[in-house]
Amino acid sequence: MGERGARRSARFYLACAGVGLAAGLLSGLFGVGGGTVIVPLLVLLLGFDQRLAAGTSLAAIVPTASVGVISYALTGSVAWIPAIILAAGAVIGAQIGSWLLAKIPQNALRWGFVAFLVAVIVMLFIVVPSRDAVLELSWGVGIGLAGLGLFTGIMAGLLGVGGGVIVVPALMFLFGTSDLIAKGTSLLMMIPTAISGTVGNARRRNVDLLAALVVGLAACMTTAVGAWIATLLNPLTANVLFAAFLTFIASQMAVRAVKTHRAVRAAKRAAQPAEGQR
Repeated sequence: MGERGARRSARFYLACAGVGLAAGLLSGLFGVGGGTVIVPLLVLLLGFDQRLAAGTSLAAIVPTASVGVISYALTGSVAWIPAIILAAGAVIGAQIGSWLLAKIPQNALRWGFVAFLVAVIVMLFIVVPSRDAVLELSWGVGIGLAGLGLFTGIMAGLLGVGGGVIVVPALMFLFGTSDLIAKGTSLLMMIPTAISGTVGNARRRNVDLLAALVVGLAACMTTAVGAWIATLLNPLTANVLFAAFLTFIASQMAVRAVKTHRAVRAAKRAAQPAEGQR
């Protein structure tokens, strides 16, 4: 059943709610937006095309991340000023990424991002962050955060990935923050970035606001639970679970890259006989 046919059915609302519950739990647990769960499930369960699913996911992230920020803030695990710096860089980077989208081969980017995730997964087993670590601001750190936000925004614009899978490990490994502060700060950074992207998607009619509302509200019910579970886990266990989550994302990205490569090769083979007949 297509997305439009499912719009007014009970299945539509139940599917959106189920997607939101799963995305909210992962968002709170890992400090990610949940788009890596929302996008494929909207495509598989409700027949959304990739662009509409991505736009709808971005809108649903706004309430989800907001609840996550509140949950982490209650335990003092949000670095407010660094998050603002990251968000400013990400908003600019997203525009650059959108501009580069038509100029850089997507498959090359996907394989590059898979390699990046593999490196992060390895680091998660080597470097275990201290829960007592804080993010000390200085001019150098501020410039580094702006650069990280810019890179995150560019990758989001190019690949449609949420910033959490980049920002969380970067804050832990490059800036020495605790895993909880990295997650809380990442969620705060996402809010203005998601709002900016949603406004643009709405203008292009690239978002289903009803689906986003249902997914977002359902996600709000489990985001705080995920954040609470994160505080109960020791840093090593949290790293192992995050590594498993990143492995899923990397596998998904690799499968997509292989399918695209095969489709391109098939198209070239089909075009060769046609050219020979001219």
